[in-house]
Amino acid sequence: MKKEINEKILLVGCQLDEDDLRFQYSMKELEELSETAQGEVAAILSQKRDRIHPSTYIGKGKVEELAALEEEFEPDIIIFNDELSPSQIRNLSKELNARVIDRTQLILDIFAQRARSREGKLQVELAQLQYLLPRLIGQGTSLSRLGGGIGTRGPGETKLESDRRHIHRRIDDIKKQLQTIVEHRERYRERRKKNKTFQVALVGYTNAGKSTLFNRLSIAESYEENQLFATLDPMTRKMVLPSGYFTLLTDTVGFIQDLPTSLIAAFRSTLEEVKEADLLLHVVDSSNPDYHQHEETVESLLNDLGMDGLPVLTVYNKRDIRHPDFVPAGGADQVLVSAIDSDDRKRLLLKVEDIVIKQMDPYHVLVPASEGKLLSQLKNETILKKLEFLEDSQAYEVIGYHLEDHQIRGSIKKFQK
Repeated sequence: MKKEINEKILLVGCQLDEDDLRFQYSMKELEELSETAQGEVAAILSQKRDRIHPSTYIGKGKVEELAALEEEFEPDIIIFNDELSPSQIRNLSKELNARVIDRTQLILDIFAQRARSREGKLQVELAQLQYLLPRLIGQGTSLSRLGGGIGTRGPGETKLESDRRHIHRRIDDIKKQLQTIVEHRERYRERRKKNKTFQVALVGYTNAGKSTLFNRLSIAESYEENQLFATLDPMTRKMVLPSGYFTLLTDTVGFIQDLPTSLIAAFRSTLEEVKEADLLLHVVDSSNPDYHQHEETVESLLNDLGMDGLPVLTVYNKRDIRHPDFVPAGGADQVLVSAIDSDDRKRLLLKVEDIVIKQMDPYHVLVPASEGKLLSQLKNETILKKLEFLEDSQAYEVIGYHLEDHQIRGSIKKFQK
């Protein structure tokens, strides 16, 4: 396989009123995003300002400094740590020779690389087109430099600037296709609801270790890599609790600070899957010095998506390499684990089972030995705490918990003690 040649990158950030540490983390994240997109960071330029410069993002003197850095390092691409306006991109492109892109374009590019399912690819393309559209107006020849490489994967490679009507038509077409997929998923979800299956969803900041947990807690193969946005498409698999009870576990796309609004909108339908969950496992990377900020970002995005009312168990992951300053937030619904440690995973599953039981109704029945089908159902569809054969009555004493409104309620009513 031919090894991809890494593009050389200059990073540019503008620090406003946020504290130094927060700004450093944001720039570090931009560097990680650039590496995830197969880029190589040659130099970083930053400036402290009261506000963003309306026409060039950074001040005039800094633009000159950037031009000098460009001459020294000869980068292929210059990436800015915020979303640039169309006029800022235009003005900067006049002063610089390398391609100018922003954080949003970089994230969209990574999503374009990562999307595997048809829906994921359509959602990325939609977000890219919606981002591109206002940036085509009056740009003329400047966009003809879109050749290939970071920030141009996906629809950026086609010369879409020649026909804005084509973009509008494509956007409408994608929206129709996505609507069909959403309707199909809704029908599938309704079926799952009818079958009363307990649903658990993994959420968390990108690279917190959700896919690693997902692969080890379920019977699955989700892409697992120490990279930002390793998972883009949601995946649902069976997860078996210690009692033998089956639940469904969904892995989702990682959240990120300053996630482009077009992407939140595009992935809303994907995250609808999370809305249906009975429990969220919020995975937090305890080895990351900025873990607290990551927690807040995810909580705020869940809030924006109307999912703040769902029960949450916070899973502090990477216990084995946790940061020396790490202190878990207070509260009972949290657990500190390492996804690669089997004892930790057992502890996590027991904790999940306790939460599941709290959302269930208890039952105590004597089921005749002849009722084999019902006994089998109780084993598979409820959480059993006791199953004992009583010689004298030739029946099984069964104590357990079932989901409220589960159809099994009617079957066991006549055997209730």
